Amino acid sequence: MRFTLSISIIIISGIVLFILNIAVGTVFIPIRNVIEILSGDGLSPESWTIIVKNSRLPQALTALLAGSGLAVGGLQMQTLFRNPLADPTLIGVSSGAGLGVALVLMTSSFAGIVLSTTGFLGSLTITFAAFCGASISLFVILFLAGRLKNNVMLLIAGIMIGYVASSLISILNFYGMKDDVHSFVIWGLGSFSAVSWEKMLFFCPALLIGLFFSFLLIKPLNVLLLGENYAQNLGINIKRTRFIILLVTGLLTSVVTSFCGPISFLGLAVPHLTKGVLRTSNHLKLVPSVMLSGASLALLCNLISRLPGFDGTLPINAVTGIIGAPIVIWLLAKRKIG
Repeated sequence: MRFTLSISIIIISGIVLFILNIAVGTVFIPIRNVIEILSGDGLSPESWTIIVKNSRLPQALTALLAGSGLAVGGLQMQTLFRNPLADPTLIGVSSGAGLGVALVLMTSSFAGIVLSTTGFLGSLTITFAAFCGASISLFVILFLAGRLKNNVMLLIAGIMIGYVASSLISILNFYGMKDDVHSFVIWGLGSFSAVSWEKMLFFCPALLIGLFFSFLLIKPLNVLLLGENYAQNLGINIKRTRFIILLVTGLLTSVVTSFCGPISFLGLAVPHLTKGVLRTSNHLKLVPSVMLSGASLALLCNLISRLPGFDGTLPINAVTGIIGAPIVIWLLAKRKIG
């Protein structure tokens, strides 16, 4: 009963937030007109139709999918490493993506290249660079996953990869030009608005594939909660399971980071938020709930960042921590007291 009620509330909240993401902004569009535009009715003003279809709808879809991907990735990392502080960024994928972007932005000016910072082609260049950097970091951690038996050692190796990438980024920032450094800082603040319909052709299928395989990992994740020794006795191949979990999480994280920048907080906090509400560790319930909660929280943060009154759009990372952290602290305190 508790699970059904919680899921129903999360789904309804997600639908409401999705519609509000399309209706609210610098130009307010009545919800009735939003529904008409989404249903294909041509009675609404053309300017509203353009705003909804070309800007707000892809942005809302991006927030929905990115929030789901990061949240379930965080759940998988926390279960695999048996560490409540684990999140997708700990395996170095986000840092690798940042290094790829830094290499493009900081070296393009010296080489006389402007494609990396202007227009659609420039945006595509940055996305491709981020994905390449994230993929290289993922391949390194997967290579180490086949050779390190201890999950703690693998976690430390992922953190070290992140430190190396961050150090290289610092060197590039030190020698980079002012405008290039500023562009990199803006990218690092995160945004759901950079994914156009053209990019959706890769963004959506890649994330949907990762989310699909996350459902297939429900049984191994539940067994891992009992400990690796017990899981091996039940016939679970620990190395192969760990490899697949890292691959799926790396795919979700690399795609989101490449297109949206390094989005913080969601991967760490949403699993705790969902566990605090549902009071269960069963991944059969947690995985879909975390996906829906991540989508809803991402939509909420995106809505707040675009509220009228702000000068433009606030960076997502400026909103996620402010909104989510107090909620999680309250839930943890309430759970401890109760």
